[in-house]
Amino acid sequence: MIAAGLLAKKAVEFGIKPFPYIKSSLSPGSKTVQKYLQAGGLLEYLEKLNFYNVGYGCMTCIGNSGNLDPEVENVINENDLIVSSVLSGNRNFEGRIHPYIKANYLASPALVVLLSLIGNVNANIENFVFYKDGNVSGEGKENIQSIRALDLIPTKEEIEKYENKYLKSEMYTEIYKNIKYVNKYWNQIEIKKQKLFEWDKNSTYIHKPPFFDNMKLELEKINDIKDAHMLLFLGDSITTDHISPAGMINKKSQTYKFLKNKNISDEDLNTYGARRGNDEVMVRGTFANIRLINKLCPDKGPNTIYIPTNKLMSVYEAAMKYKENNKDVIVVAGKEYGCGSSRDWAAKGSYLLGIKAILAESFERIHRSNLIGMSVLPLQFLNNENYAYYNMDGTEQFTILLNDGNLKPQQHLTVQMKQKGKIINFEVLCRIDTEIEVKYFKNGGILKYVLRSLVNQEKEAQAS
Repeated sequence: MIAAGLLAKKAVEFGIKPFPYIKSSLSPGSKTVQKYLQAGGLLEYLEKLNFYNVGYGCMTCIGNSGNLDPEVENVINENDLIVSSVLSGNRNFEGRIHPYIKANYLASPALVVLLSLIGNVNANIENFVFYKDGNVSGEGKENIQSIRALDLIPTKEEIEKYENKYLKSEMYTEIYKNIKYVNKYWNQIEIKKQKLFEWDKNSTYIHKPPFFDNMKLELEKINDIKDAHMLLFLGDSITTDHISPAGMINKKSQTYKFLKNKNISDEDLNTYGARRGNDEVMVRGTFANIRLINKLCPDKGPNTIYIPTNKLMSVYEAAMKYKENNKDVIVVAGKEYGCGSSRDWAAKGSYLLGIKAILAESFERIHRSNLIGMSVLPLQFLNNENYAYYNMDGTEQFTILLNDGNLKPQQHLTVQMKQKGKIINFEVLCRIDTEIEVKYFKNGGILKYVLRSLVNQEKEAQAS
């Protein structure tokens, strides 16, 4: 961050100005960062390049980047442009920073500032030159004062000099000693002293989830998945951001309709990440990424085909319609299903949509585990087979034989696929990999497993 500030200082002093159409923001990891940037006057140089502080912690990198300029947004959409962001975060998935930003590059804070001034990620930084009359590098400027982009990058010695002069341990202690008192709104919340949380049925942030509804202490029978339709037909590298976006709520989404019916204004929509305590919001946000490519649909977006009527509708609407008609659904996908952030709502939302299984070529490790934790069955094609091998088109129905619940780690299961009037049987690998995961699945997920374990422990304690 110090390097970014020093680079900004050099750029401003040379006369380089930011592009008006590039949106810039500064969201440091803590207030201490702002304090040491202010101490040596670097913050004002960042602000002159439009890097104003918009908050602390998980901001832009998780999708809390705010809106683009309406004119810029219109140009992107009307011309179907591939535009890019550059950020010093730790995730660069499609549409994560902003739904309309398709390409995202990760870089150091200093390079983020530098590339914002260059204005093009295709530029060769090593050869790029800024001229005194503007940001354009070109011919016929031999007599105009110039500076190489690389010369704006501060040296290690410059950074250490600033650190030694302005970075003090007292900055940390001053910030954190009053941490309990800095948010007056948080401190004004009334806390009732009671053993059980009192759910507010009108809250759109915290809602009682249905994970324990109608739960019995006895283990329930595990039935075969029968005649399941494809809810979604997906390709490779479906990330948890595709499955459960954490950023802004799109105004064409089912979530938006739901919140508007709750009289939530547009400026109070907030984000999926902020509303993750409300299952009614999050289930509507599952597979709500506008960049999702579903092979059942002609266009990108959070839609699917309800197979029984061949009708196009949102993923949420179709899932609820299948539920109403007591129809099982699965998802079929390619390689690396669930890669990206270990987002628990990607599994929870899938469960709430009624998805019984995910059939894919491979799974990301943590998401595979999370699916089992929500009793969604991860199934993997064998022998380099995939959906293309079986010429799937999305209209197939699948019966998956679960051996009356007698499951073992990494067991082969039989899939019976109805395809154009024929029955095709093939084996898949059940990616329940360990004995404890078998227990989770038999209990209907890890939440029910833990609750049953606690109840049984209490019974044993009382008996003794």
